[in-house]
Amino acid sequence: MAHGFLKSFDDRIIVCSAGTDPANEINQRAVSVLREEGIDISQHTPRHVDQYLGEEWEYVITVCDHANETCPFFTGKVKHRIHIGFEDPSKVTGSAEFIMSEFRRIRDQIRNEFYTFYITHIKPLLE
Repeated sequence: MAHGFLKSFDDRIIVCSAGTDPANEINQRAVSVLREEGIDISQHTPRHVDQYLGEEWEYVITVCDHANETCPFFTGKVKHRIHIGFEDPSKVTGSAEFIMSEFRRIRDQIRNEFYTFYITHIKPLLE
C-alpha cells in the first residue's frame, strides 16, 4: 500500500517494494481498499528484497515491524534507512467486515505517514 501511495503523490519518483517473506500474489483486500482511494495496485507483483540488495538507494524504508527486525543488511549504497511501522493487516483475524475495517484503518495510517514523509523528504529534492 505504501508503494501505491508514494506513486500517487508524485509519478516522478521511482518506488520499488519488496518483502522478506513475500506472498505468492498481491493481497486482494489491499487492492480493494486502495481502489477506494483511486489507486490501482492490481498489477503489482510481490518481490523478494534480495533482488534489490546490491543496488544504490536514496531511502530504504521498512513498513512492517517484522520486516524491521528481519530486514537484511543492504550491501549497496543506502543514504537513509528508516522505519515507518504499521501492523500487518493480512494477519488480522475476525469477521470479513472487521478485517476490511482494519485494512482501511491501516491504509489511512499509511497514507498519512507516507504523505508526511513525501512532503518533508522527497518533494524538496524534486523542486
